[in-house]
Amino acid sequence: QKLNHRRNEQPHLNRKKSKYNNKMNHQYKSAAAVALICSINNVHGFSISPKLHAPTISSTPFSSLQNNVYTNAPTALTSSMLQMGTGEEQEKEDSEITRLKAMAAKLRSEAALLEADKAEQMADAAEKAFRQFDTNKDGEISITELKAGLEKVLKQELSDQRVEDLMKEFDNSGDGALQLDEFVGVDRFRNKLEEFSREEKRLASESQKFALKEKEIAAMLEAKAAILNDNKPTTGDKVISLLPYLFPLMDGLQYGRFLLVGEGAESNPFVVAVAILYALYRSVPFSGFIAFFVLNFLGGNPGINRLVRYNMQQAIFIDIALFFPGLLSGILGIAAGGAGLQIPEIVSQLSTDAIFVSLLAVLGYCSVSSILGIEPNKIPLVSKAVDDRMPTIDMFDIDAEGRITAAPRKEDEKKDDEKENDEKKKK
Repeated sequence: QKLNHRRNEQPHLNRKKSKYNNKMNHQYKSAAAVALICSINNVHGFSISPKLHAPTISSTPFSSLQNNVYTNAPTALTSSMLQMGTGEEQEKEDSEITRLKAMAAKLRSEAALLEADKAEQMADAAEKAFRQFDTNKDGEISITELKAGLEKVLKQELSDQRVEDLMKEFDNSGDGALQLDEFVGVDRFRNKLEEFSREEKRLASESQKFALKEKEIAAMLEAKAAILNDNKPTTGDKVISLLPYLFPLMDGLQYGRFLLVGEGAESNPFVVAVAILYALYRSVPFSGFIAFFVLNFLGGNPGINRLVRYNMQQAIFIDIALFFPGLLSGILGIAAGGAGLQIPEIVSQLSTDAIFVSLLAVLGYCSVSSILGIEPNKIPLVSKAVDDRMPTIDMFDIDAEGRITAAPRKEDEKKDDEKENDEKKKK
């Protein structure tokens, strides 16, 4: 508004300045003519000032006065005009500021009066409602009175828990009742009840989402359990789980040649049965490689019972372990031969017998545990390697189309989490 006012006043000020300049130019032209006459007659004259007061007589030679007139007149005129315009504008601005301040003070006063009236009305309404709720006129509102009063005013039934929550929200004294200074009015109670309702709906929605998610997880676990047979082994599973250990037994018979081939061995039914199995095993070309690949392939089938798959994998590792004693004995034989030494026969016999007895002990432990339906996972080093190879439910996922996919490894998940954290920090 001030800028618009100044823009409107500007043409008027320009016309006024132009009129004043014309008047002063006329006066200076007259003075110049008088000064010329006085100069010709070589007399003293008077000096003329831009100010509109009476001229003063000076004894200064007129030639110097003439120079003073023509030199200083424009400067004095301009300064006077600027002072005149600035003073008028400043007075108008001060007047406008004073008027605006007065209007602002008036508006603040009116707003304060309205707030005071509104507060008084709210206090009167709260006191009136308090008296209506306080049915026994004891000066305070109990939970029962609050419940009855709100149900009457809001025309809806409220649960005891909801009313108790409302009482806890506004009972600042903690005495289990509302006094007049704690009674905030029906509107505040209504707003708080609506807030409680929204919060309950939010919690119910989150609970429903959580239940749905848990249901999806349970369904996925059931689907995984149907694919990965980790159920309790049946009697047939227990019997079948013994068969894989024939593979390391056949390959380990070479270490039992001193024990199995001896006096009375032909009459021992166990030795006879083992000899028959060994003959059949060796009659098949590349029987060792075939047994290895069959056990390895079937051990990765999730539909086979876990106990059977575990024994298949452990039988492979036991058979691999039998390779190292033979390798070690061969190295020692070569080293002894190179050194010109001969290993006593009794040492070779005892070492091979010890290896075979150890093999029988391991296979016996595995057989007894399998018959009892317990995983034989107490063999040092070997059982730990088998556990690492056994598939579990956490190792794979099922997509929306029912296809089995490999689950992300923990290392990959950790890298993904670190990547997400870095991206959040950059943002």
